[in-house]
Amino acid sequence: MKNGYVGKIIRVNLKAGTIRTEPLNEVSASQYVGARGLGTKYFCDECDPKCDALGPGNNLILMTGPLTGTFAPSSGRYNAVAKSPLTGTIGAANSGGHFGPELKYAGYDGIIFEDISDKPVYLYINDDVIELRDASHLWGKDVFETTDMLYEECGSNFRVATISAAGENGVLFAGIMNDKHRAAGRGGMGAVMGSKKLKAVVVKGTGSVFVARPDGFYKEALAARDTLRAHPVTGAGLSAYGTMILVNIVNGVGGLPVNNGSEGSLFPQADEISGEALTARHLIRNKGCFGCPIGCGRLTEIKAGAFKSKGEGPEYEAGWSFGADCGIDDLGAVCNANFLCNQYGIDPITMGTTIACAMELYKIGAITEADVGFPLRFGDAAAMVRATEMTCKGEGFGKIMGLGSYRMAEKYGHPELSMSVKKQEMPAYDGRAIQGIGLEYATSNRGGCHVRGYMISPEVLGIPQAMDPLTTKGKPGMLKVFQDLTALCDATGICLFTTFGIGLAEIAGMYREAVGSDESDADILLKGERIWNLEKQFNIAAGVEKDTLPPRLLREALPAGPAAGKVNDLYTMLKEYYAARGWDSEGIPTDAKLEELGMK
Repeated sequence: MKNGYVGKIIRVNLKAGTIRTEPLNEVSASQYVGARGLGTKYFCDECDPKCDALGPGNNLILMTGPLTGTFAPSSGRYNAVAKSPLTGTIGAANSGGHFGPELKYAGYDGIIFEDISDKPVYLYINDDVIELRDASHLWGKDVFETTDMLYEECGSNFRVATISAAGENGVLFAGIMNDKHRAAGRGGMGAVMGSKKLKAVVVKGTGSVFVARPDGFYKEALAARDTLRAHPVTGAGLSAYGTMILVNIVNGVGGLPVNNGSEGSLFPQADEISGEALTARHLIRNKGCFGCPIGCGRLTEIKAGAFKSKGEGPEYEAGWSFGADCGIDDLGAVCNANFLCNQYGIDPITMGTTIACAMELYKIGAITEADVGFPLRFGDAAAMVRATEMTCKGEGFGKIMGLGSYRMAEKYGHPELSMSVKKQEMPAYDGRAIQGIGLEYATSNRGGCHVRGYMISPEVLGIPQAMDPLTTKGKPGMLKVFQDLTALCDATGICLFTTFGIGLAEIAGMYREAVGSDESDADILLKGERIWNLEKQFNIAAGVEKDTLPPRLLREALPAGPAAGKVNDLYTMLKEYYAARGWDSEGIPTDAKLEELGMK
């Protein structure tokens, strides 16, 4: 094919040990684009929403988009799609690096894994040679060990996506790691992979990705790249300081949750764990994913103190979860915990916020030193790192933390202390100080999430227009557009960070020229809305709880800072949001809306 897609899917039945290729479903690709959208469409067509997320009926799908591996900026993305064991929602975890492009160069748009293997295996792909190979010798190894062993076994020019013992042992927020440090991180896709006894996928390809209208595509992609380089966020801020630049910015609006959100959202020591501090003290160099003009990744090293270590990151959310949310201002400890998450393949947002929840449970006496094995107090950096390592390795109290904060807090009688939505932990922005992000968390189709419609852009960064973070005015309509655009962006295979500098016109322009479409921008945006409604339909059928927020955000006013006295005014926004989506008052997509989207 010469339209952004390469035209083939690999289907692997792990129980039977069979592998076959099949043509890409071009009708579904046209409707749902690729990656997150097309992967979800395949999944919903083939899997029961009530299936056991760790059982044989939960397919795991790795899917690229039509822009993955092309000249489009930051086009290294693929999505891992399955039912989430953490939330029960449709899970679609997005990762960058080089794995997605390599899969397309080998000649495949995606891989569908069915059933459960009787023994540990990995999938080997070398262009048209596809084999299931024994992985018994890899089982129990961490991400770095596994990747190095597979380089030795298959060749250092292969790309590797793998899990560690955390995924094998059912940590419900284990991710899939590729290129050692890039993660399909949220929702437990690594736990699904582990339940299937699938240790890794290795791939090498010698082909290319062709687009329908090369001259037009090159023009659109080059213009988008130039725009990103010139933009103050994508061309300067993220490149200079990485995503950790947000620490002081968000703290400045009083939106950085402290001590599990129990002590407000203003952290006096924020500068100690900021992007500026990370760059000044610990940065080795920047690092970008495939085709990225931004380069927000960080290679970092802690050379002094109790937490000497070297690795990648942390990103802003990980820096916050191990930092302010645990009351910790030791950047070495924050980095060390993040490095452990990369090594063992677990989501640092859920990890850090689960530790913060455990610290609050410890503070009120719901858990004790006998339960944990040591004191677990807010501000104790060594205890935080130790708790992270215990969870990574599945030791002692770490097994309970490996269930996530909601199940842990419920076990000890205080589910209200889990700062989660639909059992997935909310990231590093307080919905009381930033009203629209609270609405985003509540309505997210995969639980507490900031990258399903990044309302921080208008509310904090003023992109594409400034909106007062303390008010609800205009937020529901803006969020609906952001969610649809994000779904489209994810589906094409480019990075969400590009949307700081480019928007629908640029994304639709590249998509049009790549696939050979003459659809309008509005018609292309409808594909994102279709993806959102498909995900919502799955969640309803799966019995996922309704859209809401933790009681703390709805009832406990912030005690100090720019947002003092505020709670999240969710239900005022929710009614308007459902109306903007064309759903009924309970948040159910109407027949009229589904007919409009061609889904009835």
